[in-house]
Amino acid sequence: MSISVSFKEIPTLDIGPLLAGHSGPNYLKTVRQLADAAHCVGFAQLTGHGLGERQARLLEVTKRFFALPEEEKMKVYIGRSGNHRGYVPFGEEVMASGQPDTKEAFDLSMDLPADHPAVLAGTPLVGPNQWPELNGFREIVLDYYNAVFELGREIFRAFAVGLGQDPELFLRHVTTPPSQLRLLHYPTNDTAVDRPGIGEHTDYECFTLLKSTAPGLEVFSTDGKWIAVPYDSEALILNIGDLLELWTNGYYVATSHRVRKVREERYAFPLFFTVDYETVVSPLDSFRRPDAPSRAEVVSGDHLLAQTMQSFRYQLDRLERGETSLPDGALPYYSLGREAATGV
Repeated sequence: MSISVSFKEIPTLDIGPLLAGHSGPNYLKTVRQLADAAHCVGFAQLTGHGLGERQARLLEVTKRFFALPEEEKMKVYIGRSGNHRGYVPFGEEVMASGQPDTKEAFDLSMDLPADHPAVLAGTPLVGPNQWPELNGFREIVLDYYNAVFELGREIFRAFAVGLGQDPELFLRHVTTPPSQLRLLHYPTNDTAVDRPGIGEHTDYECFTLLKSTAPGLEVFSTDGKWIAVPYDSEALILNIGDLLELWTNGYYVATSHRVRKVREERYAFPLFFTVDYETVVSPLDSFRRPDAPSRAEVVSGDHLLAQTMQSFRYQLDRLERGETSLPDGALPYYSLGREAATGV
């Protein structure tokens, strides 16, 4: 892929060489392709990831969970959790437009025990998950989480190598990160109609690995056009998030994207890969330029927590009642990434 300021399609990359070993004959070639995609587009479709069987099991158990009666799902309501884990009912999540989203979800992360040092220290967003009473759910979901998380580690290493940096540059900040996996359900909607400006966003974290069961995803190009991501049932979709864009001072780009309103039932499984809560993210020295201002640093976990607190009704209610407050220096909702830069 050539380096350019705009793009007309989403590249497809076979990442098998990343998993075959760092000394393999095609490792560096694949790293360069991945880095070019992150720089030019901020998106790529990944094949050769080896997650197919786990994805099938995850889909089956996810369908069983969302088919439960509402009162069963609400037993693990996310508002009951002290670390933002559990069931997200319809209308709970509010997008940047201020409109409630028409989906339900189950949110989880690294399943740390209550006596883990990071939990005992009071680190926000870490700790144990809530689990429904559903046979096999916990085991299958955690199996997928652990596998896609390990894939994310290899991709993060490749991103560093693609910048000409120490391979462990980013990974040294990945020990107990609040990297969230979401199980998303968009039900059948025979009257689905798109409304301009609804659901457009960048992701808060470093990057996202998404498995979806239907088309509908679109990305925003710098020439002002929305480009559909061709649906590939075998591929994972990769996109760059706010923090990696900030870390590289805009070299890797967080591209706005949206899910068009589709009539068919749809499931999606994004892993939002991030770094440890206390990690301070600021532009790398090699990407600071004397002719352009560098972006302000953020504490990664504070950024994630602030964005979360401004997008879930139970968190907004707590803020309104004065039971909690945003982290110091919290940025406004969706204030980083290409969306903010282009005014989408």
